Amino acid sequence: MNFKNIVISSVFILFGVLGWSQTSNNNDDLKVGLVLSGGGAKGLAHIGALKIIDEAGIKVDYIGGTSMGAIVGALYASGYSANELDSIFRVTNFSRLIQDNVPRGAKTFYEKEDSERYALSLPFTNFNVSFPQAISGGQNIYNELVRLLFHVKDVQDFKKLPIPFLCIATNVETGEEVLLDSGYLPEAIMASGTFPSLFEPAEIEGEILIDGGVVNNYPIDEVRALGANLIIGVDVQHGLATRESLSSATEILLQINNYRTVNDMKLKAENTDIYIRPDIDDFSVIDFDRGTEIMDSGEKAASATIEKLKELAQKQKIVIRSSKRIESMDSLTINRLIIRGNDQYTRGYIKGKLRFSLAEKIPFDKLKQGMNNLSATGNFKAIRYKLVSNGLGTDLILKLKENPTKMFIKMAAHYDDLYKSSALINLTKKNFLMKDDVASFDFILGDHIRYNMQYYLDKGFYWSLGINSRFTDFDEEIDFGLIQSNFDAPIDPNIREINLDVTDLTNQIYLQTVLREEFAFTLGAEHKLLRYSTRTLNQFEENEAALQLSSSDRTFFDNSNFFSAYGKITLDTYDDKYFPTKGVLFDSDFHLYLFSSDFNDNFKEFSIGKAKLGTAFPLVDNLTLNLETEGGFKLGTSGVTSFDFVLGGFGNDFINNFTPFIGYDFLTLPGNSYVKAYGRLDYEFAAKNHFLFSANFANVDDDLFRTGEWFSEPSFSGYGVGYGLESFLGPIQIYYSWSPESDNSNVFFSVGYWF
Repeated sequence: MNFKNIVISSVFILFGVLGWSQTSNNNDDLKVGLVLSGGGAKGLAHIGALKIIDEAGIKVDYIGGTSMGAIVGALYASGYSANELDSIFRVTNFSRLIQDNVPRGAKTFYEKEDSERYALSLPFTNFNVSFPQAISGGQNIYNELVRLLFHVKDVQDFKKLPIPFLCIATNVETGEEVLLDSGYLPEAIMASGTFPSLFEPAEIEGEILIDGGVVNNYPIDEVRALGANLIIGVDVQHGLATRESLSSATEILLQINNYRTVNDMKLKAENTDIYIRPDIDDFSVIDFDRGTEIMDSGEKAASATIEKLKELAQKQKIVIRSSKRIESMDSLTINRLIIRGNDQYTRGYIKGKLRFSLAEKIPFDKLKQGMNNLSATGNFKAIRYKLVSNGLGTDLILKLKENPTKMFIKMAAHYDDLYKSSALINLTKKNFLMKDDVASFDFILGDHIRYNMQYYLDKGFYWSLGINSRFTDFDEEIDFGLIQSNFDAPIDPNIREINLDVTDLTNQIYLQTVLREEFAFTLGAEHKLLRYSTRTLNQFEENEAALQLSSSDRTFFDNSNFFSAYGKITLDTYDDKYFPTKGVLFDSDFHLYLFSSDFNDNFKEFSIGKAKLGTAFPLVDNLTLNLETEGGFKLGTSGVTSFDFVLGGFGNDFINNFTPFIGYDFLTLPGNSYVKAYGRLDYEFAAKNHFLFSANFANVDDDLFRTGEWFSEPSFSGYGVGYGLESFLGPIQIYYSWSPESDNSNVFFSVGYWF
């Protein structure tokens, strides 16, 4: 073969090899990037689209997302399949997650009372009223992301995830785009989805971040920069809305955000190789309750591109995506707790709120409960934490951002048949005297002036200190026979009823220890000024020693100072104070009265004990049964009757030993001991609307437990039917009640939280 032929043959062979090599490299170099846009609830369509992408056999090499696209993208990049994501999101209650409604069980007894008294709470700094920056701190969402991403908790470089990942946030101070491709994954995607006004801004590496959709809602260029040369994009962005569609503040803010991103999308859509645009125009960014429909729309839109997707899958050298199911994190062992950012709250306070021990295996729900406990205090603007392996177990690195607002003004309004109409103004100051404390003062203006002052030093695991001072005043028309049976009052057949004025000033100091925010043991000392008086009676002769008159012709039945020691044991797991659907309640109180100024000259040392046990449980959907039993007794031979039990009326939070009893008017059935059984059927026929049927039975008399009559057939019974509404003011309740033993019936009406 001559030289010319050798050269020609070599050239053909070389081009053949190059051609084969080029074909091979084309397939090897095909890197598929997936871009998922933001869009709030509309982002659930990403899951439906991912199911079709998985079914087509596509191997995704890189993922980038913004906001909801970042959340779905991160979960997919961490190893969840589309079907697993579908299962997770279909059972997720987004309304509960977004609203950050802290369960009642996460609140201490002080915080329970606080949340069940005020209708409105506003920051009050430097005597200026302001409004919160956002509706939610996003704590519930963050807790859930930490749980779902626990298996990749130690991956700091997002390029080392099963699928390399990035997301976008916005620096709220500069308006600049922030690329997040490293750090703690739950924290990063939470920042990317921090929608302004809905969630508190996030802080990472000293930067204050909000939703990345403000500057870049479709990070196609960033995904290409990772190495992708073919882009699949799922676009669920909200186009510019018409005036008719701008029906909420959220929609208006979204419209403002979209001015820039909608224009950018024209070019970005053209540069997307397989562009998937679900039909989600009929959904809003907060339509999480329509999640199934939205996911179906994503599946439908992706199915329209199935041929392109299958063609792409054939071009790839397929590496079958791992089908190994990710084990859900049910438990963990935290060996070390590292706390950062706690300037005004001690480690003991924070550890006490978390309520779990180190180096012990705990369920993840217990960790979440601890975070809810911290969130319930309202002392922290943001609670972010990392779970990092340390060889033996896990470090919990807790990053706290304390709420700079330490003073609040709170308000409420109330009406009931006993206290009548009243308005409450409260001033609350946190860190009043020292770390971990809170001081609160209620001023109640209405038919009767009242106040309630509380100081609480919360020491978490250790004994906490409380100081209370309360002044209560009300009047009620009652049977004169009740006064005659309890006090040395004159006999006058012409008087059937008198207007009894009750004044109570109570001062307490106590120590309290709390377990799991639901069980409390309290020991304390109490001073009480108790005054029973009336203007109804005429002035009597001076030799009526038991009655003392003031210059205003007021007749006093008691006007004594009492000093006592007391103890309380309380277990409260009710999910709601007024309309419980589950939980148990045990509340007990024992007072030992040691000294008195002895207005009636009849004081001897005596004790009063009482207890209540209750439970609530659902019978069928929306129908709940609430059962309670309670009783009380007096120990000792003292002639003091001012602390006897008096049953009758309807309501909550009565002072001393006045006890509600349906079927009888207020302050009707007296005795120094009693037993009572109560049951209520609660049918929630519409959201927050309740039809109520109640029945109660009681024995009330002196020395019931000594004579054994407490175990006899009840002497008194009452029944009631009513309606209840959970309103922004608190519960609104109206009851029609009657008793078979009496010809009288009563209508009780109550509006707002009791205080």
